[in-house]
Amino acid sequence: MYDFNGQTAIITGGTRGIGRSIAESFLKAGARVIVIYASNETAMAGFKEDNSEFAKKIDVQRCNVVNYEEVERLFEYIDKEYEGFDILINNAGIRKDAVLAMMKESDWHDVLNVNLSGVFYMCKFAVMSLMRRRYGRIINITSPSGKYGFEGQANYGASKAGVVALTKTLSKEVAKRGITVNCVSPGFIATELIEDIPDELRNSYKAQVPLKRFGKPEEVAACVLFLASKEASYVNGSTLEVTGGL
Repeated sequence: MYDFNGQTAIITGGTRGIGRSIAESFLKAGARVIVIYASNETAMAGFKEDNSEFAKKIDVQRCNVVNYEEVERLFEYIDKEYEGFDILINNAGIRKDAVLAMMKESDWHDVLNVNLSGVFYMCKFAVMSLMRRRYGRIINITSPSGKYGFEGQANYGASKAGVVALTKTLSKEVAKRGITVNCVSPGFIATELIEDIPDELRNSYKAQVPLKRFGKPEEVAACVLFLASKEASYVNGSTLEVTGGL
């Protein structure tokens, strides 16, 4: 549906789950893809092997998005090797669920650091590069947890609500430079991120979805590609929900 030939997309958390589906969708649409992963070498190798037909358009880079210096070096590398990029997808995220009264302080900070500070670091250096090009697309992955709140997810919900606020603010700051910043908010998507949810709770969540099923990663990827396209040039500061009607 979209043609991304000649464009370069950066995707954090891009070797598995929703991120992998997004990366593969961009590859099929003709983009060069720089896939960022934190530590899972097995997932990284599997992604490269399964997408070997696109080997010339894949660049896999290890970078921990919570490390400011690593992120800075990543963008220095991208500017040197590719003379910039066009699209940033902030997809990296973690969950460490517990009711608030029992939540470890470290779990609070770990989730906020990856899900919110990581987005800030990536956006900060991305914007400095995109403003020179006077064009760009940034899509941040958020969650209905930040809007509705789910038991045991105070840290996760707070981080995702923060991503929406960051997105709205940044969208106003960079619009004059031809850069749009938006969110995609996936609901319950069938990935390993929700595999550890107990069956009883899983069934309860599914019952809340009007479509009575969990979403597929490729359904999220389709929405990301739209927001990243030139056709979405007047969509800015918005949150596109992919929730089955939650």
